[in-house]
Amino acid sequence: MITIDGSEGEGGGQILRNACALSLVTGEPFVIEKIRAGRDQPGLMRQHLTAIEAACTIGAAECEGLELGSNRIAFTPGRVTPGEYRFAVGTAGSTALVLQTVLIPLALADAPSRLVIEGGTHASMAPPFDFIENCFLPVFERMGPRVSARIKRHGFFPRGGGRIEIDIEPAPLRRIECFERGEPQGREGTVLFASLKSDIAERIRKAALKALPDWEEAQIAIRELPADQGPGIALMLDAQFENVTEVVSGFGKLGLSAEKIGTTAGKRMAGYEASRAFAGPYLQDQLLLPMALAGGGAFSSVKISDHTRTAAEIIARFTGRATQFEDAGEQGTLVRIA
Repeated sequence: MITIDGSEGEGGGQILRNACALSLVTGEPFVIEKIRAGRDQPGLMRQHLTAIEAACTIGAAECEGLELGSNRIAFTPGRVTPGEYRFAVGTAGSTALVLQTVLIPLALADAPSRLVIEGGTHASMAPPFDFIENCFLPVFERMGPRVSARIKRHGFFPRGGGRIEIDIEPAPLRRIECFERGEPQGREGTVLFASLKSDIAERIRKAALKALPDWEEAQIAIRELPADQGPGIALMLDAQFENVTEVVSGFGKLGLSAEKIGTTAGKRMAGYEASRAFAGPYLQDQLLLPMALAGGGAFSSVKISDHTRTAAEIIARFTGRATQFEDAGEQGTLVRIA
């Protein structure tokens, strides 16, 4: 039984999601105490409950302490069963984070699976659907499994109501190394909005372009969604290279100006484009788990986040595989899992 202090390191829900996925794959039970102890709202929130419940459903697992606000759970895995599943967060809690919990166990199962996940698709503090589809999954598929993702309805904070569908063709994970992003292939961005004034979207685009002097106005489109999918607004920026696509996002919320949304996302994308690293700050975190379960791997990345270091520590507890971070000069940081 592995015991984890949920307040250590980054101290967020990522610890829960990685622990559940690793437990289902390795068969190792675990206890997490002091769940999200340092957060404004400590303990389990709705999206964490849904993610753990999803892990229990696909893996015939038992979990003690599974209730809103709980600061301790004890998780005992069973056998992962592929199939068709539907999970609903019930709020704008992230559909992507629920997917991250169950994707790899199902990708290593002995038959295909289909998932329908309902909740938030474009909200802060979680990867948007576009990141999963365009950034993470193409790299993940190079390890073996085939995964197709579709968004059927967008879901913004606080309403939610989004829906994504995922088909998973399992395969053993194989080691890969990702050092070179390759030659630039294109740039594109979109401001998505629903049930808001269009001038807000225009202001976001203008601010992003000001922070991205090498981008052209035509490269950032504005797309209005049906009013019943809002209110909400999000900026997606894609930089496409031969071997990877980086996705940077920004989301509207009360008290945050359109100019701040566009400027922050634009500066983050400009920073990535100016680097020579393969992985951005969010892809680096997502690659650790499949690479560890593949027996190892390596990639270059921008500055390493606390999120990534915490993920590396949890992965080592379950697999015994250490993650090394080395200075790679112009390519940022070399991340190697061995």
